[in-house]
Amino acid sequence: MRNQLLDVLRGKGAHLSFTEAVENFPSAFINVRPPNVPYTPWHLIEHVRITQWDILEFIRNPDHVSPPWPQGYWPARETQADKDNWDTTITAYHRDLEDLIGIVEDPQTDLLAPLPHQPDYTLLREILLVADHTSYHTGELAILRQVRDTWPEDREM
Repeated sequence: MRNQLLDVLRGKGAHLSFTEAVENFPSAFINVRPPNVPYTPWHLIEHVRITQWDILEFIRNPDHVSPPWPQGYWPARETQADKDNWDTTITAYHRDLEDLIGIVEDPQTDLLAPLPHQPDYTLLREILLVADHTSYHTGELAILRQVRDTWPEDREM
């Protein structure tokens, strides 16, 4: 189970990984809202980062206070990013992902034990929540890239 969770967190198997979805994303499109979509590609990846960070902090810090739902999980609609913001979001996403992976890899971690500060939740539940949420929005980003034709020309689908 531990190895399967690690594979899911890393985007292996039937899922496009977050890394693949953001790779070579053209800077000119990070603030472009696709038709009928209320957010930009940067808003979307920042949402994934914020959510993953929140769940990680919920796991490891019993005093963590989550942002207000839903506004605390998305950048303000008018917020624009530059290439540095894009890169910072991706770097922070990977840093927090590595922390989650470290928790799962630790053989002393009981994935099925209730969290001490939230007995109705287990680490397994939280890891699956991160994986599911990230996978959902990674697929969404992939579709937005397809609609906007922002995949590299040599990319094989």
